[in-house]
Amino acid sequence: MAETEMKDSATRSNFMDDLKETLRRGATVDGYDYNVKKRYYEPAPEQTQGEAFTQVVESRRSVRKFTDTPIPREVLGACIDLALIAPSSCNLQPWEFHVVQSPDKKAKLVEACMSQNAATTAAELIVVVARTNNWKKIAKLNIDQWPQPKIPKHWKDFYSKGVAFTYWQGPLHAVGYAKKALSNVAGLFRPMPRGPFTKSDMRVWAIKSTALAAENLMLAFRAHGFDSCPMEGMDEQRVRKLLKLPRDAEVVMVVGAGERAKDGVYFPRVKFDRDNFVRYV
Repeated sequence: MAETEMKDSATRSNFMDDLKETLRRGATVDGYDYNVKKRYYEPAPEQTQGEAFTQVVESRRSVRKFTDTPIPREVLGACIDLALIAPSSCNLQPWEFHVVQSPDKKAKLVEACMSQNAATTAAELIVVVARTNNWKKIAKLNIDQWPQPKIPKHWKDFYSKGVAFTYWQGPLHAVGYAKKALSNVAGLFRPMPRGPFTKSDMRVWAIKSTALAAENLMLAFRAHGFDSCPMEGMDEQRVRKLLKLPRDAEVVMVVGAGERAKDGVYFPRVKFDRDNFVRYV
């Protein structure tokens, strides 16, 4: 009994210490002193690729029919590498890319994608998955694989303490609800992060970053002369079972990729006026 009480006391103490540290970091969230004189700089490249990028983005279409041409292994790897450098919240990269190449599994995945043509004819099928509970592992990687000889103190503190405080929900999300209450009170007096506090918050958090990586992947295929189709029309439960995904995994989409068939785009692009979506305030 005494040992349990000591552990509970230590947990409460760590929680309060992390709360104080979070409040101390204040407006910058990550605790970084942006005014420090001696710090890392990375200038923007002198050359711009506006026209080439515009061509890539405008020529990317959701292709529904592919040829039999395979995607070279080196191209597939290069496109996945470009997906992996997409921005993510706190650099926690909550994504996984399951490249399904086994003939048996691929056939079952096609069936789970409702046997739509974009899946049936694709040279590669890639299941894009968001993970809501991988943040501990990736936070540790942010410390262990720092690319310079000396890791900045604020970086190490953030990934060893700040990330845990932000993303740990506690048993039955009790800690998350407590953080939500504290943020609501503190938010009356200063800007405060408002989540993630619950399982559904974590799901939204992970999917937002993973979707950015999926877009990188599709644009990379187009830049290498191949095309893709993001598919949400699928039986997610069958996909989860096929890949034996853990409980915290969320299937965001299945990306079919390959060489565009001549009749691979079924309809012209339907584009709406910018005023429907953009507000200048």
